[in-house]
Amino acid sequence: MTTHHHSTDDFAELAELMRDERKSAERRAPAEARARRIRRRRGLIAVVTVMMLVLAAVGAYVVWALNAPLSAPSVTSQVPQVEPPAAAAIAVPPEGVSAISIAGADDYFTADVSGGWAAGAADERRPIGSITKLITALVILEARPLATPDDPGPTLTFSESDNDLYDKYYVLGATTAEMPTGSSMSQYDALSTMLVPSASNYAEAVSTWAFGSQGAFLAATQTWLAANGLGGTTVVEPTGISAQNTSTVTDLLAIGKLAAANPVVAAIAATPSIALPGPGSLSNTNTLLGGEITGLKTGNLGEGTHNLLYTATVEVGADAPLSVTGVVLGGFSRDTVGQGVRALLDSIRAGFHEVVVANKGQDIGTYTTPWGATVQMVIAENASIFTWSDTPIEASMTPSATVTYDDGEQVGTIDWVAGPHTTSAAIEIEGEIEPPSAWWRLTHPSELG
Repeated sequence: MTTHHHSTDDFAELAELMRDERKSAERRAPAEARARRIRRRRGLIAVVTVMMLVLAAVGAYVVWALNAPLSAPSVTSQVPQVEPPAAAAIAVPPEGVSAISIAGADDYFTADVSGGWAAGAADERRPIGSITKLITALVILEARPLATPDDPGPTLTFSESDNDLYDKYYVLGATTAEMPTGSSMSQYDALSTMLVPSASNYAEAVSTWAFGSQGAFLAATQTWLAANGLGGTTVVEPTGISAQNTSTVTDLLAIGKLAAANPVVAAIAATPSIALPGPGSLSNTNTLLGGEITGLKTGNLGEGTHNLLYTATVEVGADAPLSVTGVVLGGFSRDTVGQGVRALLDSIRAGFHEVVVANKGQDIGTYTTPWGATVQMVIAENASIFTWSDTPIEASMTPSATVTYDDGEQVGTIDWVAGPHTTSAAIEIEGEIEPPSAWWRLTHPSELG
C-alpha cells in the first residue's frame, strides 16, 4: 500500500484556487442577474407593445364599425303602368261626305289626324251651292281689297240692270235682297248682304262691279283657283245656283282656311244678322253661329244637297282651344247637317280627358335594409294627366341618392308622359326604420361601406 502525503503547500494552493473561484463566481453573479432583468424587461415591453397595438386595432375597428356608412338597401319596386282609355269615337256626320281639319292639336294627334278626318270620298266632286259666294267674295277682295274689317270701302250705286237681278234670281228660287234702282251701299255692306243672308242678286251685282263683266269675273276666278291649288273646284257663275259649281271636301277645307284668314270675310261670316237701309234686317243662313261655331257659309240646291263649310273654336281643356275647319256636302236638310256637325265637335271634345295615373298612398315597392328591416314606398299624392283619346301613357321613376328611412321622407319621383303633357308625383317612405344596433355593426363588417 502506497501512502501519499500532501504537503502544507498543496493545501494552501488548493485553498487559494477555491478563493479565486469564489471571487470569480461573485463577480459573474451580478452580470447574469442584470442580463436576466434586461431580458425580462424587454419581454414585458414587447408584450405591452403587442397589447397596445391590439387594443389600438380593436379601437380603430370599433370606431370604424360604429361610424362606417351602411351598404345600400335592396329595393323592390314596380312602376305602375296606366292603361289608356278607349279610343275616342269620332261621330263623323252620317250624311254625304265630310271632312275636318284641326289646328292647335298637332302635339296630340298624329300628322294624318291633324290633317283631317274624312268620311266618304274626299275627292268626289259635288255641287256646293251658295258656298260659291265665299269664293266670289275672296276673288272680289283680291281685286278690290279693304284695309280692315271696319273699312267700308267705295260706294256702289245700283243701276236698273242690277235691280233686274232681283227678279232673275227670285224666279230661280234663290235667296235675294232688295236692290232698288239708284240706291247705294258700301262695298263692305254689299259683301255682307251677299254672304250673311246669301243674296244671289248681290253676288252677281258686286262681282260685275268689281271686274266690269261676268266674263272678266269668271276669268279672275279661274286664275285664283289655280293660284291656290284648287284643281278640284269648278265655278261657272258667282252665286252657286248652278249645279255645275262643284268642289271636293279637300278643296273646301283649303278654301275655308283662306276665308278664315281673310279678316273681312271672317268678320262678315261670323255675323249672325245685319240691318241695312233698303234690304232691312237680314239673318245669317248659318244658324249654327254662336258659341264655338264662328263661320263660314251654307249652300244647298234642295233636299239632299245641303252643305256647310264651317269654322269652330273648340275648348277641350288644353292650353288653348282647337281651331277646326270642317265641311259637309250632301246632307238631307239644314237641321240634319247642323246636328251632325254638333255631334262631331262634341265627340272631339269628349275625346280629351284627365286620366288618373296614381292615388295617394299607392304602394309601389319596398326598401329592405342589410339588417333586415323593411319599409314601404308609396306615392305621396294623387296624380292625373290630360290627354287625347287612347294616347299611350308612359311612366318612369327616379330614386333619391340617399335614404334615412324616416316616415314621410321623399325618396324619389315618378313621372308620366302622354303626348305633350307630363305630370309628376313624389314617392315617400311610409313608416320608419331604426338604425342598426352597435352590436350588429360590430359583427357585420361586410355590410359596411
